[in-house]
Formats: sequence, C-alpha cells, structure tokens
Amino acid sequence: MIVVDTNIIAYLYLQNQYTSLAENLLLKDSDWNVPLLWRSELRSVLSKYLRNNILNFDEVFSIQKDAENLLLGKEYEIDSYSVLKLVQNTDCSAYDCEFIVLAKTLNTKLITMDKKVLANFKDISISLLDLV
Repeated sequence: MIVVDTNIIAYLYLQNQYTSLAENLLLKDSDWNVPLLWRSELRSVLSKYLRNNILNFDEVFSIQKDAENLLLGKEYEIDSYSVLKLVQNTDCSAYDCEFIVLAKTLNTKLITMDKKVLANFKDISISLLDLV
C-alpha cells in the first residue's frame, strides 16, 4: 500500500520520460491510495493537454475515467486541521500536504517527484526515481 501524488498518476497515462517508472511502480505495488483532491488535479493536467491540442476530448476523458477506475475505493477525504498544521510548519502547498496527511494516516509512504515535498518530508516521501 502506497500513496501516490497526481503527477505519478499522470505519468502512468501521459507518455513521458517517467511513464515506464510509473508502470513499474504499479506492477510492484498496485494498492495506490489518494486524497479526493487528485481528481481535480488530474483534470487540470488533462485540460492543458486538451487546450494545447495534444490530446482530444475523447482521449482526455478516457484517461480520467481509466484513472478513476484504477483508484476506485482508494480515495480519502482529508481533514483540514491536519493539512493546515503541516502547512503551518512547511513551505508546501495545502494540496501537497493532503497527500502527506493521507500517507501518515495510512502509515505508508508517499511516492512523488515533487522536490519541495521530498525535502520537507524525508521520513514519509520517496522519489519515484529512487523507488523503482
């Protein structure tokens, strides 16, 4: 069981230099967990691909639905108090702190490529590059 941030999910579905690493991670541990926030973040990423004519509507909608199916039953609502306490003591965004709170709640690791998260939460975050 792991927590993955939205970039890891995006790497899985949007071909780039990290796609094979995300695929290997999924093979290694398919129990991916996320805060509900991930849906909006992925839609934001996909909207850039749509607006820049990199992918068409059917393609981005298909990616969103596939990702939602992958994470079905693995989405969590995160309490604001815990998120804001982390924000208070770091320079990470509230969005990033949701993933950290979930990893702490589930007593597992957050897989990310976010340098700020990796620097602030060395005890609970792992770079995708270091994991696979």
